Parts: sequence; structure tokens; C-alpha cells
Amino acid sequence: MAKAYYSTILAQPADAVWSVIRDFNNYPVWVDGAGKSVIEEGRAGDAVGAVRNVLYNGARRRQRLLALSDIERTQTYAFAGDIPLPVLNFEATIRVTPVIDGDIAFVEWWATFDCAMADREARVTFFQTSFAGWLESLRRHLLHVSAQSATRSLAEA
Repeated sequence: MAKAYYSTILAQPADAVWSVIRDFNNYPVWVDGAGKSVIEEGRAGDAVGAVRNVLYNGARRRQRLLALSDIERTQTYAFAGDIPLPVLNFEATIRVTPVIDGDIAFVEWWATFDCAMADREARVTFFQTSFAGWLESLRRHLLHVSAQSATRSLAEA
């Protein structure tokens, strides 16, 4: 089994970061390239078992929420139905941990999966690069929200 891992520090508090990614259907809000997302069967975006059907870079992706913990600030998911990549047994987790010194967030995203041994290094690199890009999207989104909030505060003063 292969494992791809990426981590970063975000300048916002862990609770602020978690509030953005907690809703499994919120993907298009913070992931560049993600279009309309719908949770199938009218389920809530925080319901374990919910399937998000999201348009990502022009292709449909279906993913099932396997676990969600507000205490651990973790979300674990897998592909539902056909996997759009040459991997098997894919399972990914994103975790947000508070960093007390500075009131910032440590964010980790990892996936485990099976693939052909000859493709292992390329698949690990692909997911690491993807996680890095998606977390950079999250960083930009959070900075944009912070800037809007600051602008509103100045206008109200």
C-alpha cells in the first residue's frame, strides 16, 4: 500500500480553517478547479456516508464521506463508484490541528492506496502535488475572507 502525504501551516486559527472544510459539500468554495457540488440523496454535508458529486476540472468525481470528527478536526473519504485514477482502495484524510504558539493551524492531508509498483512513485507524487495545490487554494480562500472581513470592519468604523 502506498501513502502520499502533504502538510502545511495556515495563518488562521484551526477552528476557522475547520469551519471551511468541515462541510463535505463545501469543496467548490475552497478548491480551485472544483465546480458545482451536490450531496446525493439530499443528505447533509457532514453526514457520514454522504456522497458528494462534484465537477472537478470538467470531470465528475463522486466521493463518500467515511468519517468526520469535530474533536479531531478530521475528515476521511474515499471514491464512490468508479475511481477516476489508476489506483485501488483509495482513502484520504485531511486533519486540522491547532498550533497554540501564534493561534495558527497545521493542516495535513494524506491518502493510502494500492497501485502497480511501477506507478507507485508517480501516483504518490501526483497526490502530494494535488494536496499541495488544494491547500494553497484553501490558503488563498482564507486570506480573501480575512481581507473582506477587515474591509467590512473598516467600513463600519
